[in-house]
Order: sequence, then C-alpha cells, then structure tokens
Amino acid sequence: MLTVKEMMTPEPITLSSKHTINDAKRLMDSKRIRHIPIVSDTHQLQGLVTQRDVLAAQTSSLEKSVGNDDPMKATLSRFLTHSLYTVAPTAGLKSAALFMQKHKIGCLPIVENERLIGIITDTDFVAIAINLLEIQEETEPMELDGESA
Repeated sequence: MLTVKEMMTPEPITLSSKHTINDAKRLMDSKRIRHIPIVSDTHQLQGLVTQRDVLAAQTSSLEKSVGNDDPMKATLSRFLTHSLYTVAPTAGLKSAALFMQKHKIGCLPIVENERLIGIITDTDFVAIAINLLEIQEETEPMELDGESA
C-alpha cells in the first residue's frame, strides 16, 4: 500500500500567523501554490490559508469604505482555517484521496508528533493519475489499424 509520506511534498512552504494576507498572496503568486500551512515557531500546525481566503480578502478590500482597515494588511491569524483535516504520514494514499474528494478539500497537511512534516494536494493526485495513465499506455498492446494476422 502506498502511503501519503511517499507522495507528499516534504517541508512545505509555510508562514506564521504574524504574516499578512498580502504576504500570503505574494508567496502564492511567486511559488505558484494555492495552500499555505500556518505554523508556530516549533512547527506546530496552527491553520491553513488558501487561495480562496486571499481572493475573499481582495474582494473585501475592493468593497471597503474609505478609512477602514485594508484586509490585505491584516495578519493571517484573522483568516486561518482552524478546523483542519490532517493525516498521518502512514495513511494510505487511496484513503487520503477519497477523504479529500468526500470533503471537497484541496489539500491535506501531514502531521507527525503534532508537527507539520508535509502536505499533499489535489495537484499531487493529478500527477499520480497522469503517471498511472502513462504506465497503462506503455503496458497496453498496440493495435494495428486494418491489419490482420
């Protein structure tokens, strides 16, 4: 059985809750990622900021009245998704994929001994599917058009 540890991104890019939503946006844009785990100084998972959170902050920033605080300058602690689904590194890959599909989530932080050690995302599962399709194509016998033996 394949485990999430075998396919996860180890040591994912993280921020602290002291960073701003603008910091998260810049990091997501520069690294082309959609999920940023928020961790403490001891690498304990505190929450998750997603691209959707950034987009929501941008929308509210556009709608803000003159004189209100700019949500893009707010610290990430204001935007954290605290009720997180996490998984142990020994969890089965298929189980993790089914869990993500069932709960309609785009990533699962991988936690061991209360510390973030990795992340697996829907993009990782697309890459796995592509690899499996390529393997299947290599093992299928080729059909010759119109030729008979």
